[in-house]
Amino acid sequence: MPFTPLHLGVGVCCKTIGQQRFSFMIFAGTQVLMDIEPLLGLIYSWQYLHIHTHNLLGASLIGTIAFLIGKPISQCILKSIKYKDWQVSWQTAAISAYIGSFSHIFLDAFMHHDVFLFYPWILQNPFLDMISYSMIFYGCLFSGIFGTLLWFYVAKIRK
Repeated sequence: MPFTPLHLGVGVCCKTIGQQRFSFMIFAGTQVLMDIEPLLGLIYSWQYLHIHTHNLLGASLIGTIAFLIGKPISQCILKSIKYKDWQVSWQTAAISAYIGSFSHIFLDAFMHHDVFLFYPWILQNPFLDMISYSMIFYGCLFSGIFGTLLWFYVAKIRK
């Protein structure tokens, strides 16, 4: 299913560790951008759903797009909700977008046969089935829960 919320577990942990050096908003937006191709593939019944965006070149391109549009969009959203205590730097936008795009293809490589990290040169996925789907599912789920609990713990200590 495109736009899986499971990838967000990684982002929650990164946000907890990175604090203001990581933007969860940009990370989440990158996850959506990464899965536009699979969504279109499902709509139009393409044979391969992850061929162009789920490789190192595609993830670099999507990460760059997310980096460039993520900062202004995030700043606009933060301003609209009157949250002025935090500004998204270009460095934070880049880190968040590229962690988002590369963690996405890394996780998907374990479960989708058409994720070719070195496309168009090598059409093989050596990571396929190396880790079971349930382990990826629960790993992402628990990392989201752990990251959230840790976030509240760190916030409590800082008060």
